[in-house]
Amino acid sequence: MAEPAKAIHATLIHSLSPTHLEILPNALLTISSSGTILSLQPNVPLSDVPNILAQQNIQHIPLAGLSHGQFLIPGFIDTHNHAPQWMQRGLGQGMHILDWLDGITFPNEAKFADPAHAETVYEKLVRGMLRQGVTTASYYGSLHGEATRVLASTCLRAGQRALIGKCNMDRNSPSFYCEASAEESVAATRECIRHIKSIDPAGDCIRPVLTPRFAISCTGELLKSLGDMAREDDSLAIQTHFNEAAQEINATLSLFPDFSNEADLYSSFGLLTRRSILAHCTIMTEYEVQKLRELGCGIAHCPTANMTVGGGFMAAPVKEFLRRGMSVGLGTDSGGGYSSSMVNAMRHALVTSYARDALYPNSKKAGEALSLEEVFYMATRGGAKVVGFEERVGRFGVGLEFDALVVDLRDERGGVNVPLDGGDAPERMLEKFVMTGDDRNIARVYVKGRVVHGEE
Repeated sequence: MAEPAKAIHATLIHSLSPTHLEILPNALLTISSSGTILSLQPNVPLSDVPNILAQQNIQHIPLAGLSHGQFLIPGFIDTHNHAPQWMQRGLGQGMHILDWLDGITFPNEAKFADPAHAETVYEKLVRGMLRQGVTTASYYGSLHGEATRVLASTCLRAGQRALIGKCNMDRNSPSFYCEASAEESVAATRECIRHIKSIDPAGDCIRPVLTPRFAISCTGELLKSLGDMAREDDSLAIQTHFNEAAQEINATLSLFPDFSNEADLYSSFGLLTRRSILAHCTIMTEYEVQKLRELGCGIAHCPTANMTVGGGFMAAPVKEFLRRGMSVGLGTDSGGGYSSSMVNAMRHALVTSYARDALYPNSKKAGEALSLEEVFYMATRGGAKVVGFEERVGRFGVGLEFDALVVDLRDERGGVNVPLDGGDAPERMLEKFVMTGDDRNIARVYVKGRVVHGEE
């Protein structure tokens, strides 16, 4: 059995299901040197901790204890993030999606042809994401193979879990930012996959993900080649944009006139599987919802971007996805989303669901409004399932890996919004953090038991 490297005494909050939070007060965890949770005992008075550790023959290990106003939650999982867009956040808000790509995004992403630029930006990106408690992210890279390899190495070095995908795009993009052929795109993708598997052979932290940007920017030949790669290697995740906006859907179907919807289109190329991460899914037919459910696809809900970039207020039917037992996580879609904060993503998921509830008052369904429990689940355990890390992270339990945030609502953290009261119970503290907190309230971030932000 692995030897413990540290112990933590704290209140733990995590999700058992989309609607059920579990709160474990005064819990004692021991964590191995490799970052695995070895034991978890709730309701342990702090005064009893030394005796309990001694009874387990555990001595001389660091013990971290949290006080009132502090608690532990699982690390956040951003299921949809554009790494090269870190420096363009906040630009082009209100533009239609294709205009935004041409005017803002493609010129910015083209800069990543320079590996030195990628080094500079990706160091800032990963440091900023960890500071905000994002312990796992599914990243779209640029179309450049070398820059994508830089991203993978940067995440591994900093200790952030990540899915890393070189963006595939061989048409309908400006000449300065478009791959010459499907063959060139696939060759660069294979090289990125080889690199990622060489630096993390077991896929403990860094994994490759096939990343056709969307069907508009990919020829049928390229989509087919990527689908063939997914069939050849069942460890490969797949990510793309799906039914993001009316302008995008209309353009897609005009390029593929044999199809009347995106579900059939992507499915025909072998790109819809249980390993698929589909961003947005805002404008959905009953047929498409049912097909994604049957195929077991994961959905990356990106409410911040859906309210600000794309051409209208687009609120995905997330409550219906959850009712049908579909896998749903939250994504920031930074920089289409102006904020890279998963706390903001939770708030915005609530707001958009309230809007749907008001927009469809005569719906025969059971309502569209999400609960705090549901958005917290999507930011943690639900996201872990979407990106394929559910057997390792997203909650607390013996045998799982310790990816966690120390949330601190006390005045000395320097936050101005969280109104901590001396009598606040853990449920109320979590609600206040989700609705009013920010990165200043994330005091420490662990990935595999290692502190990757803050001090031990």
